[in-house]
Amino acid sequence: MCDDIDPGTREGFILVSKAPPKKASNGRGNGNAALAKGDGAPRRAELADFLRNRREALRPEDVGLPGGGRRRTPGLRREEVAQIAGVGTTWYTWLEQGRDVRASASVLEAISGALELTAAEHAHLMLLGRGEEVTPGRAPKEKVDPTIKLLVENLGDGPSCLTGRRFDFLAWNRAHSVVFGDPAEMPDGQRNLLWRLFTDPARRDLHPDWEEGARRIVARFRGEAARHIGDPDFDELISALQERSPEFREWWDLHEVATSGVGRKVLRHPTAGKLVFEHAVFRPQESPEQRLVLYSPSPQANTPEKLAKLLAQRP
Repeated sequence: MCDDIDPGTREGFILVSKAPPKKASNGRGNGNAALAKGDGAPRRAELADFLRNRREALRPEDVGLPGGGRRRTPGLRREEVAQIAGVGTTWYTWLEQGRDVRASASVLEAISGALELTAAEHAHLMLLGRGEEVTPGRAPKEKVDPTIKLLVENLGDGPSCLTGRRFDFLAWNRAHSVVFGDPAEMPDGQRNLLWRLFTDPARRDLHPDWEEGARRIVARFRGEAARHIGDPDFDELISALQERSPEFREWWDLHEVATSGVGRKVLRHPTAGKLVFEHAVFRPQESPEQRLVLYSPSPQANTPEKLAKLLAQRP
């Protein structure tokens, strides 16, 4: 599949203004209007959902609190998270309600520690909580450097591709086409990794571990999408995937976050059978939101020989 925490000090919050915190609109539906006003409501709503989801995923015994007893909601209570983080319950509650408040970096660090976030989740929290890197509105049209495009297209016999900030296919080589399918044959607007992964039965059948891999891709996309909250291109893709795929809809609501890395990919090709690749993800220095994914055929399952045969059969 082409894809591919230390608690801080316990200080106070920094308010956006001296006025009482205002409730934010909930969800992405009013995101464009909110961003047009510059009030950051979509980002705060995303932060609120993320905090609530991570809090509800923790059990009291996970953080050293006595378990048992009846609870109206799953996981920790808000006051318990606030207590562990060393912040005021009211302030933490306002964050989960999407109010117009802004936490200092040290407070976000403390909350991260209280929620026992992973490194990827910690980075996601800091991005949502501080918001400095969030792109306002629609990002400019994505471009591929001609040299990078040519490089990808000529990267030997191992499948390789370049995907953009929204996981659209931007460049690929012939080996990628014969193994994963040719992006050039995909309809306009659907030349996208997530779209093919969740809507194309052939792409699903290619991965014996489809559920695990697809869920991981959603978690990686969640981290990227946090930089483009309110971008219509992202909103349209997310809405279409939620409507088309119950799995995407379920996993998107989990607010899981992951980063790209290295690993092994086992495929079930319709004609070549089992294929095994080692793969890694790199980011071009000039375009850090783009991802260069390289696959090296493993000797296992005679993958190099099978790949050579596939390439010979396709001009």
